[in-house]
Amino acid sequence: MGFAEDRGTYWRGRYKISTGRYGTVADENGNTVRFRTKREAKRAADAEEAMVRSRGWKDPAAGQITFGDYASRWYAGQHLAASTMQNYRRHLEEHLLPEFEDRPLSSIQRVDVDAWDRKERALYAASSVKTWRGTLHLVFEDAIDEGLISANPAATRRGRGKRAGRSRDRGPEKVVTDALGILLVAERAALLSGRDDEFVAGVTKGYTGMRWGELVGLEAEFLRPAALRVEWQLYELDSGEFERCPPKDDSYRTIDLPAWLARLLSGHVARARPAPCLCHGKTYVFRGQGVSRTGETGAKVVDVARRAGVSTGTVSNVLNRPDVVAEATRARVREAILALGFTRGGGAMDQAPHWRRNGFATWLFTPAASGWYPKKAPQEARPVPLLAEPWPGVPARGRGAHGRADACWLPIAKGLTPHGLRHTHKTRMEEMRIPPKLMDERMGHMDGSVQARYSHITRQMREDLKTGLTAEWEAALDARLVMSLTSPVTVLNGLLKERLAGRR
Repeated sequence: MGFAEDRGTYWRGRYKISTGRYGTVADENGNTVRFRTKREAKRAADAEEAMVRSRGWKDPAAGQITFGDYASRWYAGQHLAASTMQNYRRHLEEHLLPEFEDRPLSSIQRVDVDAWDRKERALYAASSVKTWRGTLHLVFEDAIDEGLISANPAATRRGRGKRAGRSRDRGPEKVVTDALGILLVAERAALLSGRDDEFVAGVTKGYTGMRWGELVGLEAEFLRPAALRVEWQLYELDSGEFERCPPKDDSYRTIDLPAWLARLLSGHVARARPAPCLCHGKTYVFRGQGVSRTGETGAKVVDVARRAGVSTGTVSNVLNRPDVVAEATRARVREAILALGFTRGGGAMDQAPHWRRNGFATWLFTPAASGWYPKKAPQEARPVPLLAEPWPGVPARGRGAHGRADACWLPIAKGLTPHGLRHTHKTRMEEMRIPPKLMDERMGHMDGSVQARYSHITRQMREDLKTGLTAEWEAALDARLVMSLTSPVTVLNGLLKERLAGRR
């Protein structure tokens, strides 16, 4: 702040230029301006100091606050969604504070940030480091606004010091698949989980482009006869809790469903009869797989039933009331029990209310898409062990599973992720020449261009989309029938029979 200095017969204005240096308010010729009152001198001094600050000078004492202290204050001042706050906290605690916590803000230079960036890129994916640097940039920008520093050391300079500016952060292209790939991955995921839920969910995601949180948070009340409504998502926090929050970027929308997908979803709800979860009191279309599953656990009753070609009730009777089951059937069930290494309780799981993102991707989706369980300490990556019959194979589980296996799966789309099905859906719509306006609505995107403002969605556009999705689904079923007329997955087996009967 400027101040007024009494010179006896007049007042002069004084203002800070830098540490220990002060200037005097002067006219255009450099002569000291003599003010009649203290107030006038103070006002002029404040104006001059504001001009100095606007040209880039900052009080060095202000920048002596440490990054750790400022980051704590900065984080406490944010009022954002729980998911965003969780991400900021993780970025700060795990990657930024270990490097910069005890350093004064003013001492952190661009070379320091660049050195940290290179060190992080040697350990983590470039896309992740770019995200963390973005958070660091945001913190420094707010520090500039508060007058603590004059420049942002985390700012990146495009095209400086490298030949190709875009190649530095370029990641691998997102893996997508086709209609048959969606069906086959969903079938394998259901075989790995031992139930139909994963098949229905995989197909739904592949044919609607819903985000993961929107799929997990799909409530039964938002299913319509020919559409579903995206009103909420479930976001998994680090604490293990699920936050029920609006969809990303408030992308509320209605997704049109072809008739076959609407029947698939309504049939699933009728069979599963979902109950309200304890965490939100809401009834969700899909439930979690189980809290105790961690990959190759023991074989379950459904595995035995699939291997023996009988119902789970028959397996239960063989285990508990063998006298009510025909001898030939008992023999098949016992052979399956022996082959799978089934033990009572070995595949038992407590039912979880919701899927865990990491568990779903690690133990169901990734092995379904690639044919391999990923590396997960203490185990290395390994192929999914299978008993060859019935096709496409029953996953062998438990101790010695690989020794009992007859085969393993070939990859369908190596590198495909659950989010890759969202990319797949957009790609399939592009190939069908669906109008961009309808694609944006379906994906929950917003196009602010003038062209988008003057485009409108018609009923015929929606019908064309549903017709195209139906044609792809039927072609996928036909291709699957060529491989085998049946499936161990109950819901898919029914679909194959229905399709085969319709072709005759």
